[in-house]
Amino acid sequence: MHISEGVLTAPVLIAGALLAGGGVAIGLAKMRPKDVPEVAVLSSAFFVASLIHIPVGPVSSHLVLIGITGLLLGWMAFPSILVGLTLQAILFQYGGLTTLGVNTFNMAFPALVCHMLFAPMVKSRLPRKVWLGGFLAGALSIILGGILIALSLAASNEGFVEVGTLIAASNLPIAIAEGILTGFCVSFISKVKPELLGMKR
Repeated sequence: MHISEGVLTAPVLIAGALLAGGGVAIGLAKMRPKDVPEVAVLSSAFFVASLIHIPVGPVSSHLVLIGITGLLLGWMAFPSILVGLTLQAILFQYGGLTTLGVNTFNMAFPALVCHMLFAPMVKSRLPRKVWLGGFLAGALSIILGGILIALSLAASNEGFVEVGTLIAASNLPIAIAEGILTGFCVSFISKVKPELLGMKR
């Protein structure tokens, strides 16, 4: 779900940087000292998951865990994902430094949306509802991320519309896999560490 350097136009890069910068600023303002370990762990999980690529037709996709990152962190998903993307860009040349803002927004904004939509569900005392909330968050975060990538490419060049559509479509199998994984992860967390989901023991 990374957009490489040299693809997007300057206006799209600037818009992405401003939007991501605003999200990171809000996330940092909401972050307390006790939140730092949780943010760091989820940055690490995002970093590792993104390294596992799965071929889907002519392109490849990968798990990103932005659904569970959003559920657990809310606005703090912005700085968490930014750290992971920065390390990937520096160490492995995934994406790039100039596209860091766009890539951060394309992943962190869906995470935030899923937090707002499904955080109440995962706080439920009903195990099935908790799993379903996790599944929907994991799946929708990938779908929204794919759509934002397609829109970023289309806004830069009309010739990228077909490529963007292919990328968005290729994320559908990953969305299902991520949804299932997130559902089980959230169910497990609700049993062993419910306070991470905002639940009381």
